[in-house]
Amino acid sequence: MSALIEFAIFPTDHGESKSEYVARVIKMIKDSGIPYQFTPMGTIIETNTVAEGLAIVERAYEILQIDCNRIYSTIKIDYRKGYKNRLEQKIKSVETKLS
Repeated sequence: MSALIEFAIFPTDHGESKSEYVARVIKMIKDSGIPYQFTPMGTIIETNTVAEGLAIVERAYEILQIDCNRIYSTIKIDYRKGYKNRLEQKIKSVETKLS
């Protein structure tokens, strides 16, 4: 099973630059050991279940709530039974068709 969860999360009460806050979330994801892909507009994680992925998102909120009064996020979820390693496989599938 595979849950791909793309999310962006950042405070809205701390000026224009959000990199300090995004870095906190990325460190937590990296330390968790789950596969992820960081992009300029969000982060994609791959977990075995939706619940496991949403627990990561919840931890992101906990990290930011320490010193942020308002937090904005977006979340997209793609769940598929019987597949793993979709972070890489989905890209390879398209690249193969481009050749």
